[in-house]
Amino acid sequence: MKPSEIRTMTIDELRQKEQDMRKELFNLKFRLATGEVENPMRIRALRKDIARVLTVIVEKFKMQK
Repeated sequence: MKPSEIRTMTIDELRQKEQDMRKELFNLKFRLATGEVENPMRIRALRKDIARVLTVIVEKFKMQK
C-alpha cells in the first residue's frame, strides 16, 4: 500500500484498515506455523503496511491539535 493512498483516508478508515491488516497478519502467522503459507514475505510487507498506517494516524492527530 502506498503512503499517498493511506494519506487520503480518514482516521476512522485508517483504524479499520489497521484492524483488517492485523487480522490478516494473525492468520498468516498461524498458517506459517502450520506450514501452509504460500508467500512468507507477505508477513514482512504487512507489518510494514501496519507501521505506515499507524504513522499516518499519528500525523493526522498532530495536525488536528
